[in-house]
Amino acid sequence: MKTAKDIALIGVFTAMLIGGQLVLSGIAGVEVVTVLLLAFSYYFGIIRGLFVANVFSILRCFIFGFFPTVIILYLVYYNLFVIVFGLMGKRFKKELNLKIHIIIVLAAVFMTVFFTVLDDIISPLYYGLSLDATKAYAIASLTAVVPQVICTLVTVLLLLPVLIRVFSIMKIN
Repeated sequence: MKTAKDIALIGVFTAMLIGGQLVLSGIAGVEVVTVLLLAFSYYFGIIRGLFVANVFSILRCFIFGFFPTVIILYLVYYNLFVIVFGLMGKRFKKELNLKIHIIIVLAAVFMTVFFTVLDDIISPLYYGLSLDATKAYAIASLTAVVPQVICTLVTVLLLLPVLIRVFSIMKIN
């Protein structure tokens, strides 16, 4: 990080992620963390994105509780998430035309499914679940992943162009 602007940007954006997660936490499968962190990482890059992802992953625990599997999941997943979309932002030079938008939407949907798959691996391993219990855990997670995928599809499709435009107006590089 180079400046106080970077620190402020990371702090404000982390607060937005936590606030967005808190506000929508009562509605299963509905969230804005994906589109917000995706847009941030795409536009502001990997380094800033990693700071936001890690600070978010830890600070959210003060509201939602310190659950080891969730902390592990968030730290692994959101760092990979930031790298994927930060690299895409670099590759596409922060541009967002129709083709790039479709690629990003598909990548976001894939990452949303990957989040659930990763949870289906981490939690059973952490808790030492049997193979049958692991299968039951994975099947039960399907009720969460379907609305999450729909939410990701809709929010990234509709909100990503708006967020990228807002970031470009902010003139922070």
